[in-house]
Amino acid sequence: MRLLWVLLLMVGSPLVAAAPGVDALTVTPGQGGEQTYTLSIQILLLMTALSMLPAALILMTSFTRIVIVLSILRQALGTAQTPSNQILIGLALFLTFFIMSPVLTEVYETALGPYLEDKITANAALEAARVPVREFMLAQTRDDDLALFARISGQEEFEREADVPFSLLMPAFATSELKTAFQIGFLLFIPFLVIDLVVASVLMSMGMMMLSPLIISLPFKIMLFVLVDGWALVLGTLATSFYV
Repeated sequence: MRLLWVLLLMVGSPLVAAAPGVDALTVTPGQGGEQTYTLSIQILLLMTALSMLPAALILMTSFTRIVIVLSILRQALGTAQTPSNQILIGLALFLTFFIMSPVLTEVYETALGPYLEDKITANAALEAARVPVREFMLAQTRDDDLALFARISGQEEFEREADVPFSLLMPAFATSELKTAFQIGFLLFIPFLVIDLVVASVLMSMGMMMLSPLIISLPFKIMLFVLVDGWALVLGTLATSFYV
């Protein structure tokens, strides 16, 4: 729930920054005593901004790197749909909550909490919420990716990190996450590929060319993964990769 509030504050910031509160309905009395009810355009825009929450979850958090690495790991093991997509996405989501908890806690304490208690305005809460989110994204973004999108947008020089707009930071962050995820996936693929090559060579030398190497290598890959405590190793490495 806290993550939804934080993402709503970030995504819907242009809609709520104008005033500390948003009026849902406007009642206009008529000359004959009748009343006209009008739905506030800000509420309509705010509800539209809710559709941006999934994109914000993917592009502004650690979710992308985690789900790609887990998908490549499943492909390397050769276990088809085991674990299923639902399990991988759920695991990636809860690991994202774990990794992002320091950032979300800081956003809640410095921005969202005071805003809900009417201690600061929406504009001040937005500025306070941007700081930890920007620091997290900049820490994971490669300089060359940031320079690429800065060059495309025509803004090649920034005096401070706070001057980097989110419209530029988000694609650079997403590109960096894709690169990092595929690099980790490549390293995960190597030991399982070696097992496949060894099994295929043994079967070829024995003249068993009609037998699929995947059938023979799958138990050995699962055994190797279990013996090295693979899930704890992969998930622990993913979690620590964001704070090294």
